[in-house]
Amino acid sequence: MIHLLRMARWARHPPSWKRVKLVLIVLGLCLALLGIEWIFGWPEVLTPNSGGGRFMR
Repeated sequence: MIHLLRMARWARHPPSWKRVKLVLIVLGLCLALLGIEWIFGWPEVLTPNSGGGRFMR
């Protein structure tokens, strides 16, 4: 029910163009990071308890 009220408020008072641009930029950065991770994989050093890092031994 709260989502319907929020959508009604957004319909009456849409967000500014600056906020829309900010959300699109953040979404684009997230998708770019996801693509980089998908192509190159996740570094073993950043995986917790992997034993792969120089300081984890």
